Amino acid sequence: MKATGFTRMEEIFMKNKKQGQIDWMITLLPLGLVAALSILFFFLPEQSNVVLSQIRFFFGDTFGTYYLIIGLGIFLLSIFIAGSRYGDIVLGNPDEKPKYSFFAWGSMMFTCGLAADILFYSFSEWVLYASDPRITEMGSIQDWASVFPLFHWSFIPWGFYLVLAVAFGFMLHVRKRERQRYSEACRPVLGKYTDGIPGRIIDLLAVFALLAGTATTFSLATPLMASVINELFHVELSRTLVTIMILLITCFIYTYALLHGFKGISVLAKSCIYLFFGLLAFVLVFGGEARYIIETGFSALGRMIQNFIELSTFTDPERTTAFPQNWTIYYWAYWMVWCVAAPFFIGSISRGRTVRQTIIGGYGFGVGSTLISFIILGNYSLGLQVSGAGDFIAQYEQTGDLYELIISIIRTLPCAPFVLILLLITMVAFYATSFDSIALTASCYSYRKLGKEEKPHKLIQLMWCILLIILPIALVFAESSMSNLQSVSIVAAFPTGAVIVLIACSFLKDGEKYLKERKECIDKNMVSGVE
Repeated sequence: MKATGFTRMEEIFMKNKKQGQIDWMITLLPLGLVAALSILFFFLPEQSNVVLSQIRFFFGDTFGTYYLIIGLGIFLLSIFIAGSRYGDIVLGNPDEKPKYSFFAWGSMMFTCGLAADILFYSFSEWVLYASDPRITEMGSIQDWASVFPLFHWSFIPWGFYLVLAVAFGFMLHVRKRERQRYSEACRPVLGKYTDGIPGRIIDLLAVFALLAGTATTFSLATPLMASVINELFHVELSRTLVTIMILLITCFIYTYALLHGFKGISVLAKSCIYLFFGLLAFVLVFGGEARYIIETGFSALGRMIQNFIELSTFTDPERTTAFPQNWTIYYWAYWMVWCVAAPFFIGSISRGRTVRQTIIGGYGFGVGSTLISFIILGNYSLGLQVSGAGDFIAQYEQTGDLYELIISIIRTLPCAPFVLILLLITMVAFYATSFDSIALTASCYSYRKLGKEEKPHKLIQLMWCILLIILPIALVFAESSMSNLQSVSIVAAFPTGAVIVLIACSFLKDGEKYLKERKECIDKNMVSGVE
């Protein structure tokens, strides 16, 4: 009885100790701030829109070059890291092997971020550029409308992910740090200030950016799924109601997968990839535009690579079109905000891989899958536009509704209902896997420390699963606040960009120290062996 009583007391003590490790300020303060902003946007949409537009203009227009420099710099840094001796560092023990196969690893990596957005924009993004004066300045729609989607969704965005992923993987698996936060990755540079006010500010900023980016992303493409359901069943249900139902179903799927750990996430991610490439293969083979898709995609890829530096550094100083301010700077800022969750997840699942394997494999699978999606789905509809079989530019200029535009594009495919069903299932699965990575990262942020192989409590994970779905649902009721909260995400990217640079510098500093330690250890062992 005494032993039993002692064991029970020990369990209670350990439970209380575990609860004491939860950082409620980091957990709840950013959420409360985003919720307060959402309420403000809902009740004062016009006033808040004016203020946020001015702030967004200040950061995006006045300091736009700042985003471009960080974007190009991080990409070039990723190439340097992969090709240097930093690339030999194993994210784990020196003799450790990868836990996941390349396909399982690549599937989880691709689906953990903006995969649903990639699928959404692949159908129609060229239409957004087609009527822009910048395209007229550069040449024809045929030459350039398909180039910018490849540029805006490939090397520089994934460069953000991969540099931070190896930094976080190094922090978690090599240095075995117990604080899985943005601030901890800055410790080699910040030192003791990591545990002070600067570290707290960095972590609060990270969670706020995570919530703001999540809310906008998952409120963006879900109305397309509502439109798909209306099209399939030939009904005119409220898009708001259907969207909320879809979000709730998605919430159930990702919560179930997350509570079953990485095994559940891995199965869901691989299922996503099969569905995704099945959809692409169907459009390529049966869409009737295969030759045009391949040739235009090959030309666009070559034009993008040939003009990569020019596209990365174009600022339009005379503001003849404001194209970089409207698009390139916006995208870089948007990906910066998303760098809170996805790189942490990629770093976690990359244990046993070298830094070089992580970066090159990430570019191969992540960028490769992204480019294939935009080339096949985008060039299919562009081919119809150029040949005169469809006029999607006129339709968009008339309605301004991207969701209906995508439905119109899919109607031109054979077995359109089958394609719509496949698209719907794929997008739900993509959203579920993205939510998985975000909820897992947010759950880790709730703890002051997490030991080796230690995972957040399932109740904490469940709490984040619920919290992350509430804000997108709330935003569905306040459509006017969507652009506002997107502006909040872009503004949040300004300080986030500086933190990304700080993390990269910290990795280089700590990586250099680790390589020196390894060399000294090897030299010492060699001397001992000779003696």
